[in-house]
Amino acid sequence: MSTDILKLATQYSFYSGCISFTFGFIGNILNILVFTKLKLFRNNRCAFYITVESINNFIYQFLSITLTILTLTYGNDATGQSLSWCRFRYMLGHTIVLTSYYTICLTAVDQFFSTNHQYRLRQMCTIKLARYVTFISICIWIAHSILSGCFFDIQGSLGCVISNPIWQQYTSSFFYPVFIGLLPITIASLFSLLAFHNVRRIVRRQIPIVRRRLDQQLTAMVLMRAAIAACFISPYTVYYIYITKFPVSRSQSMEYAIVRLIQAVFLSLINVHFSASFYIFLILSSRFRRQVKFLLVKKYWQRFKYMCQLNNNQINPENAEAFGADMELA
Repeated sequence: MSTDILKLATQYSFYSGCISFTFGFIGNILNILVFTKLKLFRNNRCAFYITVESINNFIYQFLSITLTILTLTYGNDATGQSLSWCRFRYMLGHTIVLTSYYTICLTAVDQFFSTNHQYRLRQMCTIKLARYVTFISICIWIAHSILSGCFFDIQGSLGCVISNPIWQQYTSSFFYPVFIGLLPITIASLFSLLAFHNVRRIVRRQIPIVRRRLDQQLTAMVLMRAAIAACFISPYTVYYIYITKFPVSRSQSMEYAIVRLIQAVFLSLINVHFSASFYIFLILSSRFRRQVKFLLVKKYWQRFKYMCQLNNNQINPENAEAFGADMELA
């Protein structure tokens, strides 16, 4: 029975991982293109944060599919066989997760300031400050993840787990419930709601209509992104707190199989979090749909057709000469 459950967990991880990778790969690339190539979003701090998050999520897709392939090949993610991989996998994973969660927080906070009715608060945040804050926060997450990774060790049938009891207590009591769970959810939800409240009053201010519509669009997108993140972050956070406090040995075959299945389901929710932002924006915002259509059809498709026509003219110079002669005769 335990073997069947393990097989189900492996198959579920593989198929959900492949689906998530496919949609996440496409969605995050399109997010990056939209928020970096359209003139409307240039030097916009909220767009900058969304771009950073999309790049981070793009990296996560490759880590996720690597672990999925390892699990399918070896029956586990190979962290129980190599200490170096055990530590590096958790260092990289923690860095990506923290960067994603707190970039969403920075997006919500920035949108609150940029829509605030007080001019002084709106001028407080600049694109230069956004870059500095992002760089410093990523450095902090990398340092924290390296420190955390040093406490991971391979312990027999338990596999790759935290070996230091003090750090284990910190992880289960503060890091996951507060630092990864409650704190980012609270910050993102609170400031996105405050930004939404600001936008409802934005009609009274004398600002250009283009800027007003952009603020309304970005605020709605940030609010929905924060809500979706809260829904998909919470289950895995609760699971990881429990499994850190009460690790299950591979020798307990039935319990281990059930834990693996639960882990696969909750990880698929995390994968949705890292791959769904583009599709959330697409469903939520009609303006974003028009912007994506303009980018893909008017810019890239037209450019692709022009390049194809150039190639055809270079391949068939006789046709080009004949066409030119006809034009001259006309």
